Amino acid sequence: MRVFLDKIIKKHDMSINLLSDTVTKPTPEMLKAMMQAEVGDDVFQQDPTMNALQEKVAKMFGMEAALFCPSGTMTNQIAIKVHTQPLDEVICDKSSHIYQYETGGYAFNSGVAIKLLNGKNGKITPELIEPAINGDFDWLPKSQLVVLENTCNKGGGSYYQLSEIEKIRELCLGKGLKLHLDGARLFNALVETGESTLDIGAQFDSISICISKGLGAPVGSLLIGKRNFIKQARRFRKVMGGGMRQAGYLAAACIYALDNNVERLKIDNDRAKKLGSVLEKLEYVESIEPVYTNIVIFNLKKGCTASQFVELLNQHQIASSPFGPQSVRFVTHLDLDDNMINQTIDVLKSIKAI
Repeated sequence: MRVFLDKIIKKHDMSINLLSDTVTKPTPEMLKAMMQAEVGDDVFQQDPTMNALQEKVAKMFGMEAALFCPSGTMTNQIAIKVHTQPLDEVICDKSSHIYQYETGGYAFNSGVAIKLLNGKNGKITPELIEPAINGDFDWLPKSQLVVLENTCNKGGGSYYQLSEIEKIRELCLGKGLKLHLDGARLFNALVETGESTLDIGAQFDSISICISKGLGAPVGSLLIGKRNFIKQARRFRKVMGGGMRQAGYLAAACIYALDNNVERLKIDNDRAKKLGSVLEKLEYVESIEPVYTNIVIFNLKKGCTASQFVELLNQHQIASSPFGPQSVRFVTHLDLDDNMINQTIDVLKSIKAI
């Protein structure tokens, strides 16, 4: 039995998980912070660690209040719900997470329409947004909310510069539109641009940030905005079943992540770029999307599907994700190290024909 267990442990230790940055697990230091957390009942707003997290994040972005939720999908959906009324319309890029991966929640939860723009690498511009704003006709939904994603998952981790966001903000103010940021991987962008959270916070009516991706917490996203906005958001969180009791254990993990794991995201971004530089030279790779942060998307030549290639990597104990019929995605994160990246590169180079 012991020999069998040793084999299982060894296999687990050797595995390289490039599937997503959501696979990260708490470090011993993070677990220690969780176990030492002072907790209370968060539904009554009496959990001191949760209160501290929400105050910390609101201050970080220069906003009045924040609300912890189990997932980024919930924070995004609550933001849409608070900002809109039924028969309104949300404007976003066609590859946005709120459209692609949130089960049509904008329609189910909020009764709103959605208008998809054909941006570049997941990014939209004022020139695309302005003509998409509906006129005041009773046969059209009312354009009410613009949603940006930063970084853009399906855009290969692309990100907005502050100057680009400022132009969109100016348009939204002039047209009476609210502006929400799905900032699931925002900190991966900020370690590249060097821009501050305060500057980003000043541009948006609400922001969602995820702590359970590259920052390494096991659970949690936060919605940030004005005090009255968050008060209403708290009601919607409750009706969605998101009211939690001793959630301070999770909040402690998020505080630890924000205090210790932001700057190291540059390591993840650089490792992704290293993988990208290797992939673009391999004969079986048709093309590779620009690598901006910690996401690598590459397209295979005909002859092998993405699913077949992912299975081939699985045989080498490397997990990855099909991202289309011929496309594969790698995501780097804090549970990887240089040896794992180098081992992945060796495997990729060893594949001669597919």
